[in-house]
Amino acid sequence: MEHKAISIRPFIGAKDFDTSRRFYHDMGFDETTLGPGMSVFKTGNISFYLQDAYVKDWVDNTMVFLEVDDVDRYWKELSELNLPAKYDGARLTPVKTYDWGRECFVHDPSGILWHFGEFSK
Repeated sequence: MEHKAISIRPFIGAKDFDTSRRFYHDMGFDETTLGPGMSVFKTGNISFYLQDAYVKDWVDNTMVFLEVDDVDRYWKELSELNLPAKYDGARLTPVKTYDWGRECFVHDPSGILWHFGEFSK
């Protein structure tokens, strides 16, 4: 089977839709509202759907990996946003090094775990 994919867009949930929308705006994503309780957030050619839906088991087990060009630069800029002070439940974890590369982590206000990573060259 040959995939001629154009994009992949995960759906993520939000405990408080408006709070999550502000959180992703603060992270620099651009929002397009698709209807009540549904938006798509984009940066460059990357996007994801945010929906006003919260199922604790689903959200607590959702992880998204976003490959970045320079994880150190990304971590510096991410830290400067001071997201944990602005959003209850938001957490940042500094860059860690693994055999495959390096990454830092963000938990959004709902509990979605984002991995921002750079693969070893």
